Amino acid sequence: MKRTIFIIGLGLIGGSLAKSLKHDNNNYIIGFDSDTETVNFALKNGIIDASCEDLNAALKEAEIIILGTPISETVRIIGKLDETEFDHEVIVTDVSSVKSTVMEKAASITNKNIQFIGGHPMAGSHKHGIIAAKEHLFENAIYVLSPSKNCRNDAVDTLTDILRVTKSNFIVLPANDHDEMTGIISHFPHLIASSLVHQARKWQNTHAYIPKLAAGGFRDITRIASSNPELWQDIFYHNRKKMSHLLEDWIAEMNEIKDLIDHNNRNGITAYLQQAKDYRDGLGSAKKGAIPSFYDLYVDIRDQPGAIASVAHILATADISIKNIQILEIREGITGVLRLSVPSKEDLQGSRMILEKNGYELMVAE
Repeated sequence: MKRTIFIIGLGLIGGSLAKSLKHDNNNYIIGFDSDTETVNFALKNGIIDASCEDLNAALKEAEIIILGTPISETVRIIGKLDETEFDHEVIVTDVSSVKSTVMEKAASITNKNIQFIGGHPMAGSHKHGIIAAKEHLFENAIYVLSPSKNCRNDAVDTLTDILRVTKSNFIVLPANDHDEMTGIISHFPHLIASSLVHQARKWQNTHAYIPKLAAGGFRDITRIASSNPELWQDIFYHNRKKMSHLLEDWIAEMNEIKDLIDHNNRNGITAYLQQAKDYRDGLGSAKKGAIPSFYDLYVDIRDQPGAIASVAHILATADISIKNIQILEIREGITGVLRLSVPSKEDLQGSRMILEKNGYELMVAE
């Protein structure tokens, strides 16, 4: 008999989980979303087995409930679940990128049939919605689990076994530790990316050509600023104390850098940049993180018909998937007018080898 999994919220994360969990024939997926078009898309494309018109009936039918909703909505639903009369035990989990608020609400659950396990699959995209959902989104990603204080170990084992089809790497973390770390490497970088975009937008009033020049590195480091504003506002609200503390640290560090530049401290600036380079180069690249990553190579091609098609054909023949193609107008510091983004380091190395074998000059960026 199949296990019934009820996913509430079929956006990028909920939809991707549904796609992945469908690969296990033991799972029967019911989906719910406040947007009717999203539900219809999920049904039409076989992402879910069924939708529900009666939320209460679906809740009582489910053995596993996954909350793929924004944090504030997740907190509200937890309260509703606590009042639901289950005739069997259910495992409830969420996908929120801020855990403290969720786990505080989970700690107040009195319903003895609920085993609550906080969850955060640390993978994503600057795109959002069911259309952007991918069954392999969580492959090699860190998947954080934060069991509530009354949750049994066997429930954690059961959920982990069910989610193993995502091919994630599971770790258990206390909610506060999770929020501090994701604040540093995920939430705060989004704030910085957005602030850099705002700075460029303001300077555009002085230099109208800025949008034409804002290619290459600028587009790379601000890519996450294209993410869903409503979603990120909710994240910042629920992790606001840590965001405020990180901003204080950032402002202090920027003042230190400003002082180095104002006093033309060449040795200090070189040391600062070298330390950053050494730390960044030492970061592990085999696992996916909270910020979606790509591997780029820059190919020098002639301006003639079929040039891009030739490169794409060579890589397609080698079964290498291209995630993004961009023709660069600004080529400062690089060799190549065509930028290709591939999903893995293996694809990057394979692309380099086969293109060089075919006579192309290129450079890679990792």
